[in-house]
Amino acid sequence: MSAMSDSSTDSRKYTGKIALITGSSRGIGKCLALQLAAQGASVVVNYRQNADLANDVVEQAKALGGDGIAVQADVENPEDIIRLFDAVQDAYGRLDFFINNAAASAFKKLLDLKTHHLDRSYAMNVRPFVLGAQEAVKLMDQGGRIVAVTSYGSMRGFATYAALGSYKAAVESFIRYMAVEFAGYGINVNGVNGGLIDSDSLEYFYKLPGMAPMERVLETIPLRRPGTVEDMANAIEFLLSANSAYITGQTLVVDGGMTVAAAPYYHQTTDPVSLPERPTRR
Repeated sequence: MSAMSDSSTDSRKYTGKIALITGSSRGIGKCLALQLAAQGASVVVNYRQNADLANDVVEQAKALGGDGIAVQADVENPEDIIRLFDAVQDAYGRLDFFINNAAASAFKKLLDLKTHHLDRSYAMNVRPFVLGAQEAVKLMDQGGRIVAVTSYGSMRGFATYAALGSYKAAVESFIRYMAVEFAGYGINVNGVNGGLIDSDSLEYFYKLPGMAPMERVLETIPLRRPGTVEDMANAIEFLLSANSAYITGQTLVVDGGMTVAAAPYYHQTTDPVSLPERPTRR
């Protein structure tokens, strides 16, 4: 039986597993860290600035029955990435899961993007994933899972998202290449592509001067709500679990149907095109 084939019905199915999650002091990363810790994992909580938040996540992870350490590292800095994985090796000696979650970018129109905007977006979103995956493979002595968090901006063009969306598309391309190259090491590589996820980042984005009201955008989502950090964490956890053992090189979309819907939207139509109430048999 392989090292990745724990019973999916075991509430402690990640006991003995080591997970490194970048940007995990809050948001999706924090939610995932606590979800894994509650199932027995040891979590490496990476943060850039706020040590108090990261240490609080570690304490919560331990209270849930897992283990953890907080490691400060700015993934924009290649030397910090090496130091981050050194900390994993020093604390645990190996690694099972690497989740590339941290992200940042400039939200500007294409004609307003400067060289430093492009350079920093690459340094925050693409390079850490590639360098991190290289280091993760060296520690995955029993196989493992690599998951990158991406965005629907990788598939669809929308206001001020060109830099981040294009680099997320590059991440999704690297996912496919890594899946091919790392399969022989027993490592699956996948992505989770999020739509509008209710987080600090979403609130910041929709408060940009001139941005469309979020309410109007939510009307275009078939499920008519933003996603939650739990929605994203659940999808990532599935790709870490034994239930996804034969899935690699894929990007799972978690967006409430946003990217499959297109204008004209049903909520903009009238009779006889508009949708009726749910039909019943009698």
